[in-house]
Amino acid sequence: MDRTEPQLLSSVDGGVATVVISHPAKRNAMTAAMWRSLPELLERLAADPAVRVLVLTGAGDTFCAGADISTLRESAGEAQALAVAAEEALAAFPRPTLAAVRGFCVGGGSQLAAACDLRFAQEGALFGVTPAKLGIVYPSSSTRRLVSLVGPATAKHLLFSGELIGTERALRTGLVDEVLPDGDGLDGRVAAYAGVLASRSQLTQASAKEFAAGRRDRDAYWTGEARSSGDTAEGVAAFLERREPKFTYTTGGVGPTG
Repeated sequence: MDRTEPQLLSSVDGGVATVVISHPAKRNAMTAAMWRSLPELLERLAADPAVRVLVLTGAGDTFCAGADISTLRESAGEAQALAVAAEEALAAFPRPTLAAVRGFCVGGGSQLAAACDLRFAQEGALFGVTPAKLGIVYPSSSTRRLVSLVGPATAKHLLFSGELIGTERALRTGLVDEVLPDGDGLDGRVAAYAGVLASRSQLTQASAKEFAAGRRDRDAYWTGEARSSGDTAEGVAAFLERREPKFTYTTGGVGPTG
């Protein structure tokens, strides 16, 4: 495989699936083919019972510099639809998702990072939402997701200006959850945290993911899942016996989040 070609790379190790945005020639900008391939890739990973956590990152020293405009020959609406479909597929992934961000996280890159459940960044990373530089109407779903993370004022600052912000402001406003020092800090922290998530109950995680997304009609469903899963009994037994629990519940997907 030619690692210089624009593509999405994936691997699974220890319950953690890693998806790497790789387009070295253009700071990992997403081509039309990459946008199209992401939902299918996520579907395959969601169907793999060995996958308990997903980490999205970029190859080398940058996360994603947005969309590769030169490859988006469709109309502006069609090009945007590709990005939104990929973003929504990532947001709907049934297990915890974590963006590991270095360097530029701009435009479509910020859409993907925002669609993850959590975002860890290396010091010096830069974030920007840049449709105002291209005269593009930012999708309503993406705007709502951004507002839910950073609040209306910061969302307007980012959208109105297209200016980049650093990790200090990103952390302060809630755009990122943790900032790690240069070197191996980001990789080590992400690996350790992903391992923690992989060891926890998917029952708890999947239900929390739905409820946090605004679902108000699934209480009875998750109560039934809890009764039949065995995770609660295992968790209590492990606590009383002072051992690590061995949770067995798995989920292949979550319902609509609207």
